[in-house]
Amino acid sequence: MNLFDTLRLYFTYPFVRYAFVVSILISLSASLLGVTLVLKRYSFIGDGLSHVAFGAMAIASVFKLINNNVIVLPLTVLAAVVLLRSGKNAQVKGDAAIAIFSVGALAVGYLVMNVFSTSANVSGDVCSTLFGSTSLLTLTAGEVWFSVILAVLVIGLFIFLYNRIFAVTFDEDFASASGIDSDRYNLIIAILIAVIIVMGMNLVGSLLISALVIFPSLTAMRLFNDYRSVVLCSAVTAVVCALAGLLLSIFLSTPVGATIVTVDMIAFALCSVKKH
Repeated sequence: MNLFDTLRLYFTYPFVRYAFVVSILISLSASLLGVTLVLKRYSFIGDGLSHVAFGAMAIASVFKLINNNVIVLPLTVLAAVVLLRSGKNAQVKGDAAIAIFSVGALAVGYLVMNVFSTSANVSGDVCSTLFGSTSLLTLTAGEVWFSVILAVLVIGLFIFLYNRIFAVTFDEDFASASGIDSDRYNLIIAILIAVIIVMGMNLVGSLLISALVIFPSLTAMRLFNDYRSVVLCSAVTAVVCALAGLLLSIFLSTPVGATIVTVDMIAFALCSVKKH
């Protein structure tokens, strides 16, 4: 059986089609906002929020909820709002606040999963949550539709607010002088990033999700200089790397999340070498 016959066979299974749809949606959503995060030097916010999502996931697992997003999504969005506010008028500012959230959420999450363990394999559960798992290949139609709705929301808002996000990304003072409420749009960006973090946990895990946000953007910046071209290239790069990583993980039986991130890293390295 050749490669194309094998692929055709795989795609006869609904769970494989679901995995590819969700991978495309998550990667595309993450890449669009990633450009803004890199340019605004907010990259570590994604990392901090991913750790908060891990802690929220641990709490949700204790309550044995059918849909963990009932807890994970609101808590991650709340953390995004608090982190954004901490960068301006709180006593603990910027990177210090992100470090507190990151370390604290990881510690509390791991503690909760150990003390209130609902599984005989706590280490396996923790590893799966942190680095992703085969749960991507066991997605239900309902979970896929949930991802579709969130992705449409993120992509739709990004397109609708494109000009305002562009203005806030490059010069907040000029944007404010032009009548744009910079604080409001920074808040929207933070909330959208929180949504993307929650979407991506099943794909690459909480520790690796920030890589999906950052690497495609950095790769695109190696090839283009203007914002629109960088955004488009980042989107294409993210989708191609996600599909390539997912295919490799299926053929090689490697972890999905780690494989996708590795492909992203290779793409970034190749573009970096080409530029030099």
